[in-house]
Amino acid sequence: MIKFRFLFALILLAGSSVAQTVKVKTQPQRVKGENVDGFAVDLEGKRTDVAASLTKFLKEIGKAKFLSSDPLVITDPVFNGTVYPKGSIYAFTNESGNVVTAWLGIKTTEWETKDANFINKQLERMANDFGVRFYREKMQAQIDETDQAGLAVEKQALRFMNQGKDLATKLTNNGLEKIRLEKALETNKFESEVLKVKVDNNKKAQDSIANVAVQINKVKQSQLEKLRKIN
Repeated sequence: MIKFRFLFALILLAGSSVAQTVKVKTQPQRVKGENVDGFAVDLEGKRTDVAASLTKFLKEIGKAKFLSSDPLVITDPVFNGTVYPKGSIYAFTNESGNVVTAWLGIKTTEWETKDANFINKQLERMANDFGVRFYREKMQAQIDETDQAGLAVEKQALRFMNQGKDLATKLTNNGLEKIRLEKALETNKFESEVLKVKVDNNKKAQDSIANVAVQINKVKQSQLEKLRKIN
């Protein structure tokens, strides 16, 4: 029952969730000792989940390199089929309460001016795309959990249905056995009464035969006595 209550609560929680809207904002971030303007999205979730998803997302555009601490660095990024080997993209995740901020940015001094403006536009779009993907993946995971819960409920329902059929069959068989035993008991009572009568009659017959035997013995003794007296 506890398991089913948990599954039911999970379904209610998933059904009551509100679709999230992703909003990109411009936000400064400390990168290598300098304040750098970049693009950030606030997401609801665990920082570890957001960081893992962000790393996977950024690996699609370049080579991921982890420093001893934040940030995640993407080198040789590719946009529209063009590789940019000189500049790097930096990514951070920061947590505040239940909100995790994913940040993307570049140090413009590492890029050519014309490329920096283009990359910043791409990063703003990517920040939005990442937020949308993260929420979609999160919702898909909830859908998968709900599907698993549904399958578990269907499996248990089938088990209970089969168990119910088995119990109903056993109950029917038990009732039939009860009827058979009641009939057998009645038959046994009747046979017992018949046997009692037969036992009583047998005892009377034995007593009668015993009396006859006594009488015969008396007659024999009388006859033997008469035989002795014949001269």
